[in-house]
Amino acid sequence: MLGFRDPVADAIGLLRPRTVIGPSLRAAGEWALRFDTFLHVRIGGLVRGTCWLILEGHEPVLLQEGDTFMLGNPPPYVLAGTLDASPRPAEPVLADAEDGFARIGPESEEDLYLCVGHIAFDDRNAALLTDLLPPLVIVRVADPHGRRLAQLIDLLATEVGVDAAGGPLVQNHLAQILLVHMLRAHAGQTDRPTGWLGALNEDGIGTALRAVHADLAHSWSLKELAEISHMSRSAFAQAFKSHVGVPPLEYLIQWRMSLARDALARDTLSISELARATGYLSESAFSTAFRRVVGSSPTQFRNQTRQPPRSAANGS
Repeated sequence: MLGFRDPVADAIGLLRPRTVIGPSLRAAGEWALRFDTFLHVRIGGLVRGTCWLILEGHEPVLLQEGDTFMLGNPPPYVLAGTLDASPRPAEPVLADAEDGFARIGPESEEDLYLCVGHIAFDDRNAALLTDLLPPLVIVRVADPHGRRLAQLIDLLATEVGVDAAGGPLVQNHLAQILLVHMLRAHAGQTDRPTGWLGALNEDGIGTALRAVHADLAHSWSLKELAEISHMSRSAFAQAFKSHVGVPPLEYLIQWRMSLARDALARDTLSISELARATGYLSESAFSTAFRRVVGSSPTQFRNQTRQPPRSAANGS
């Protein structure tokens, strides 16, 4: 089987997320930390207390206990206890962390506990998600998704600094669950166009997207997708392109080839198996379509990508 039969799962599968949790921050008094820009996604939540998040070029935002935030390829930003505090570089403070915690001020007076994780993606496919995200997404604890996200942050916080069996695995999976819930929350709360992610919330278009991902090998036609969406062909084609950014059948080809590229890079399926999995009747038809989209034959692409991909997680 090629893919996960679900749009969000397919995207995250291509992203190959790698997670670094913490260090978490505990602070007291007046403080402010300045963070440099970074690639991909950072998710954090207030386990206790309040703080300001000041994203360069944006108004300061007050985060309160239970709130969750996600930063996507953001500009430099500041986390601060008060707006009057002078920011200092965050890196030396985080470098001095012990047992998973960076501390500012007297431990007995700590009134802030912030849990943070950084999620880096395979650079080949990172744009599948990062191009859809604004620099900052905030989900308040009172929002529809807020309580569940706060519970996940609390659960992640219990794993920080604990040398328990399977700890890194638990942290990695919790971070990915947080990512999915943040994507759901963002898609449901924003008026900003969000491509395929936002289209999942549209009844007709979302139904067609799920059908396509559930069976990429099916020979989909515009007529069939329109019928699934309970729309005329012209109305469906127009609505799909408006929400997703490309025509329906072009979207289908792009996803098929994205999954094919990933399978070839990991050498998990033969070219004939990939042809069948992506809905082509012959290996030659698949190879022709692949070359048209990617610019090289499947065999050439597989040979060129046998070196491990560079990722922001390893500093390259």
